Amino acid sequence: MAGAHTTAHPTPADTRPAVGTAGRPGAGAGLWQRLRPSELLLNLTSREIKAQFKRTALGRLWSFINPIATLSIYTVVFGVLLKSTPPPGADGERNFTLFLAAGLIPWTFISASIMNGMSALVANSGLLTKVYFQRWTLVVSSILALANTFLIELAVVVAIMAIFIGPQVLLFIPLLLVLVAITIAFCSGIALMLSVALVYFRDTQHFMAIFMQLWFYATPIIYWIQLIQDRAPGLLFWYRANPAERLISAYRSMLYEFRVPRWDDWAWSIGWAAVALFVGVQVFRRFSARIVEEL
Repeated sequence: MAGAHTTAHPTPADTRPAVGTAGRPGAGAGLWQRLRPSELLLNLTSREIKAQFKRTALGRLWSFINPIATLSIYTVVFGVLLKSTPPPGADGERNFTLFLAAGLIPWTFISASIMNGMSALVANSGLLTKVYFQRWTLVVSSILALANTFLIELAVVVAIMAIFIGPQVLLFIPLLLVLVAITIAFCSGIALMLSVALVYFRDTQHFMAIFMQLWFYATPIIYWIQLIQDRAPGLLFWYRANPAERLISAYRSMLYEFRVPRWDDWAWSIGWAAVALFVGVQVFRRFSARIVEEL
C-alpha cells in the first residue's frame, strides 16, 4: 500500500526543545521561566542559603566559627605581637579585638559577595544552558544569601558591643540596616560586571584573587586611618577615595564609636553604590546576550 512505508516527518512544533536553550525560552521551560524576577530571586536565594553549609556536621555554626577564628588570628598577630593601637571606642577604652571586628566582619561580606557574585554565572553554567530565565538573578541571589549570614554575624557583633562597650549601640540598628542595603547595592554592581568578564576571560578570577588581597591591606581594617594621616598625609585623599574605606568607616562609626557616620562617608558610600550598580547593570545588559554561547 502506498502509505504503508512512508516515514512521518516531525512538524516544527514537534522539534521544539522541552526547555529553552541558548537563551531562548521553549514550550516547556519549567517553573523558573514562569516565575516573576522577584519570585525567582527569592527561590534562588533560598537555594543558595540551604547549600551554604550543606553536608557539614556543624552547619550554620560555621557562620560563627569562621569570623571568630579570623578575628582571633588577626588579634594575636596585629594586636598582641605587633601591638597595634586602635582609637578609643565609645567608652574611651582601646580594644583592638572590638575595633577589628567592627571592620573585618563588613569587609568579609564585601569580599565574599564580590567573589561569589563574580563566579555565579560560571558555577551555574549547566543551568543556564538548559533553562532560560533572568540571568542577573544568579549573581544577586548569591550576594543576598551571603547577606543573610552577614546579618547574623552583624547581630552577634552588636550584642558583643552592647555587652563590652554599652547598650547604646542598639540605637544604631536602623542605620546599620540602611548601610547593609547600600553595601549590597555596591557589591551587586561590581559582581554584575565581573560575572560577565569571567565568562569571557577566565583569568579574571585569578586577577581578582590578587586584587582582593591588595584591596584588603589598602583599606584601614587592621590599622587606624590616623596612621596614614600621620605617616603619609599625601596619600590620605586616595585612601579616603577607596569605596571600601568609606563603607568600613561608616560601620565602625556605629559599631565601635557609637556615633552617626559623617555626612561625607554617607555621600561617598551612596555615590559609589549608585555608580557601581548603574555601570554593572549596563555592562551586564550589553554583554550578557552571548553568555550561554561563551559558557
